[in-house]
Amino acid sequence: MDAELSRRLLNLLDHVEHWMPPPPQEVDWSRDVAALWQRHTLGGRLLPVPVRDALSLDDLLGIERQKLALVDNTRAFLKGLPANHALLWGSRGSGKSSLVRALLNSLSGEGLRLVQVDRHDLAGLPLLVNQLRDQTHRFVVYCDDLSFEGHDDAYKALKSVLDGALTGPPPNVLLYATSNRRHLLPESMSDNEGSRLVGDELHHGDAVEEKISLSDRFGLWLGFHPFNQDVYLEACCHWVTQLGRAEDWNSEARAEAIRFATLRGGRSGRGAWQFATQWVGSRRLHGE
Repeated sequence: MDAELSRRLLNLLDHVEHWMPPPPQEVDWSRDVAALWQRHTLGGRLLPVPVRDALSLDDLLGIERQKLALVDNTRAFLKGLPANHALLWGSRGSGKSSLVRALLNSLSGEGLRLVQVDRHDLAGLPLLVNQLRDQTHRFVVYCDDLSFEGHDDAYKALKSVLDGALTGPPPNVLLYATSNRRHLLPESMSDNEGSRLVGDELHHGDAVEEKISLSDRFGLWLGFHPFNQDVYLEACCHWVTQLGRAEDWNSEARAEAIRFATLRGGRSGRGAWQFATQWVGSRRLHGE
């Protein structure tokens, strides 16, 4: 009976095996420059991913100060010099995530490696950092569009890795995050009820201190703000000529770019890219 059951189980496994996904590819950091961290019940794993595009630092307009600061910080890190964890915060579509992608494209040849972690997988961040500790490469662990709700405890793992654990992050790991919120956590009017003046100094209440304590662990804060019209049009011109031809940018395109931003209610690098995609695509479709 046991032999018959074993035979049936083996037969079943033979049939099921054809439907199983292939085993995940192992990361080879001498070849792969980017990976995704996926947490699971038994720990987590790194999945190599191809570089998304050829975006360069020169493609990003209107954020020269932010580019210079982040490149200098990252290059210092790659050379084993002191460097800060970085928080890129500000308005949507203003170039925060694009700057990190362009940074990888520009500095991967100098040894930069990038690991992206989803906010929902932050509980596994200490395990990830421990895996990277003994690697010979230098890693930026990156969390995109990071924010937390008031009841969300996932930020505690991030706080611990940034500056709260006894060992701290290893010297070959930095954390970069992008967020629309400067303090990453929601802020409400009631948070200020515990604030008080002591002499001439404002002392925040516990709620505010808790929220500031997370973002305060990032040593480099870079703010990103909406474009003015001149910078927006410069970005539109850049992407129209990149995606099409120099002659595609003319007075008609300029007027349409302004109308595009007005309908969307704001000017940004993302909006400039989206306008250029629409404008060039439409012209090519109609044979212009």
